[in-house]
Amino acid sequence: MAKVIMIQGTMSNAGKSLLAAGLCRIFHQDGYRVAPFKSQNMALNSFITREGLEMGRAQVMQAEAAGIEPSVLMNPILLKPTNDTGSQVIVEGEVLGNMNARDYFAFKKTLIPKVKSAYDRLAEQNDIIVIEGAGSPAEINLKADDIVNMGLAKLVHAPVLLVGDIDRGGVFAQLVGTIELLEQEERELVKGLIINKFRGDKTILDPGVEMLEERTGIDVVGVAPYLNIQVEDEDSLTERFSGSQEVKLLDLAVLRLPRISNFTDFNPFEMIPGVSLRYVSHVSELKHPDLIFLPGTKNTMEDLLWMRSSGMEAAVKKAAAAGTVIFGICGGYQMLGETLSDPDGVEAGGTIPGMSLLPMETVFTKQKTRTRVDGTFCQVGGKLSGLSGMPLEGYEIHMGQTVRKDGLQALTEICDTVAGASKEDGAWREQIYGSYVHGIFDREEAAKALVTSLGAAKGVDMSEADAVDFRAFKETQYDLLADALREHLDMEKIYRILEEGVEM
Repeated sequence: MAKVIMIQGTMSNAGKSLLAAGLCRIFHQDGYRVAPFKSQNMALNSFITREGLEMGRAQVMQAEAAGIEPSVLMNPILLKPTNDTGSQVIVEGEVLGNMNARDYFAFKKTLIPKVKSAYDRLAEQNDIIVIEGAGSPAEINLKADDIVNMGLAKLVHAPVLLVGDIDRGGVFAQLVGTIELLEQEERELVKGLIINKFRGDKTILDPGVEMLEERTGIDVVGVAPYLNIQVEDEDSLTERFSGSQEVKLLDLAVLRLPRISNFTDFNPFEMIPGVSLRYVSHVSELKHPDLIFLPGTKNTMEDLLWMRSSGMEAAVKKAAAAGTVIFGICGGYQMLGETLSDPDGVEAGGTIPGMSLLPMETVFTKQKTRTRVDGTFCQVGGKLSGLSGMPLEGYEIHMGQTVRKDGLQALTEICDTVAGASKEDGAWREQIYGSYVHGIFDREEAAKALVTSLGAAKGVDMSEADAVDFRAFKETQYDLLADALREHLDMEKIYRILEEGVEM
């Protein structure tokens, strides 16, 4: 069975996902077969495996860092919030159903055998497992039935590295307070502390590190710097949403919907010179972009109603009337049509009018479409005519089917790589475009074609503004991450913790 180490944090967004990815990369570079694991993930960013199963993107990112194919074994439970008190529950890549928080809290204990089975299968196939926890292990109201932090560590005998976020302040209180709230047997599992996201002169921090070790009796195994590594984010805590609102030669605006999902679709545009990618939450932030992206969402109908009540829908339709390019992906694509109907109550129930920017209708069904695809853009007109014939690859995750009307043309011709069948996807008319495919711009040819076409329509030469091969770019980022962690973490001590494990 594999050796195991677990990364837990003092809070959400302490940097667990990135540190776990970095350790995966280091172990991979050192010649080990390594795999990530997170028993339960709550996120709206998800991914479809080659088998057509759904899992969280954080473990996909960590699998990439480990140099292996993502598998649902790495994330057996995925919770996708549908509202403030409920989530869609996905187990072993399949939708189990929607549950409110109280019902799921009572139900999740029955999933422990599935969690253990997934972990054991991974452990049989690999030398090392890097586990990521969730939130904080010191949530005293949730500890009794924990299956993702100390409960999991005890189940699989995992030594724990506890991570605190110094960037948000109070890191010593975070770490000491978390340790103090743990039971004695849980404290004994914590074999090392990490201070994360540090900026400045470490010598000023050193006295605090010594006091922290004296107070807790646990070694600090590293002070990791604040890293600007461009890899995919787990959820809506991403710093991308609060990034620069600077407008460059070409300005792309992404609507930050309340239930935005799979916003990683737009990451490739962040790296193209002369292009600004802004996330906007209010009409006042929209300004006059060259293109507006309507992203994926976990609840298309409710987010469309939010757009309607906030004035964002009117602003987008006004921009479209003035010639601005509108591009919807997944839920954003569904919004562009004339009606959205939900006869089975999959989302909000009933029927509401869409934005009526494209003549099509969407009906939500209980069955979720989950598949990987590849293909090409069809012959496309309008301001994005340069997309014609460009290759694409990605995946579909959506409830509902959309039917085009009045001779509306498809945007892409794709092959379902799971079922092996070809089909048309999406639609376009004049400057309005839409597709169900996530990752549609991950291929550098597609991203550059969009930017070049948009620039030509504006009279701006973007032909020299090269896009990047996003997959190859991410490989360089994982190597940079590993290099930084090797420099700032005591890897000799971490390997020793890995080898010694824990006695239960």
